[in-house]
Amino acid sequence: MQSETDSSGSGGAVQPVDLRSDTVTRPTAAMYELMRSAPLGDDGLDGDPTVRELEALVAATLGKEAGLFVPSATMGNLLATLSQAQRQEQVVLESMAHMYTAERGSATFTGLFYLGVPGAAGAMDVGLLDEALQVGGNKLKTALVCVETSHNNAGGAVLPLPHMQVVYEMAQSRGVRVHLDGARLFNAAVALHVRPADLARYADTVSLCLSKGLSAPVGAVLVGPRATMDTARRLRKMLGGSQRQAGVVAAAGIEAVRVMGARLGEDHARALKLSRALNAMHGRLSATVPQTNIVQVDVSKTGRDSSQWAFDLERAGLMTRPWGKQRLRCVTHRHIGDVELERAIQAFRKASATAFS
Repeated sequence: MQSETDSSGSGGAVQPVDLRSDTVTRPTAAMYELMRSAPLGDDGLDGDPTVRELEALVAATLGKEAGLFVPSATMGNLLATLSQAQRQEQVVLESMAHMYTAERGSATFTGLFYLGVPGAAGAMDVGLLDEALQVGGNKLKTALVCVETSHNNAGGAVLPLPHMQVVYEMAQSRGVRVHLDGARLFNAAVALHVRPADLARYADTVSLCLSKGLSAPVGAVLVGPRATMDTARRLRKMLGGSQRQAGVVAAAGIEAVRVMGARLGEDHARALKLSRALNAMHGRLSATVPQTNIVQVDVSKTGRDSSQWAFDLERAGLMTRPWGKQRLRCVTHRHIGDVELERAIQAFRKASATAFS
């Protein structure tokens, strides 16, 4: 199957294959049409009908009472934290979770303490979680436990459902809520062959990003109990997250949720094909075996750091993303068809020939 984008730019020049992230996806033709014709209102005043439709759709899809449309999943995660935890309380996360490694700066504004718990493949050690949930002495009260699936820093790893259930029940037994950072929740559901709601059931609140593999241009939806979403809506306004005729972009989100999850398996299959090709290419390169659409490439044995590899690969026609000094991240998405994937593999071969000559 070919990708949905022409690989040539103006003047017929061949454009690089872009594996930096699935955030580079463009809206579909159906999304553009829905955006053009969407009923609009003022979401900051009396509401936008298309935004309301999107919020209700995502809430129903994930089995929650209510939803809240926000500009980004980062804001959704922050609002989930602010609406479920109080100052001087503790938020527990797996130590490599995106909320901990990339969004922890929000703790500056929340007055909360973020505690990272070590884990494996994105799943926190439940024994250490149990210790973190203990109360008494000088320990801070834990108000919220956060989990992530698929797990970005763990190479798109998917949390097993039994693990999610154990974490949820441990937290629930102590009166602690659970938030699910589900930026790529649909990828995780496809990998496990379950419905997104089967994952969301093990969390009180869930954030879903619309602008990654689901291909909407912007936005995320936070879902959970209605009272929590009412609090989050008030906080969204305080943070400057209210939007006006937001139905223009919410319309694309509706299409994303209804249609785009069904094709994510194609991205997963191509990520696996890329991984196998790289692992067969040269002993000094080592690619993770992906569960979803993210492949991490270990370049630590090549004598070149990830920045040099990214530079050489771009010269060969492939855009990747350094993930620390010793790894590259490659993410497949809707615009990567079989032709683009083969070009990516050939770019690695060309860069390898230069590195190992």
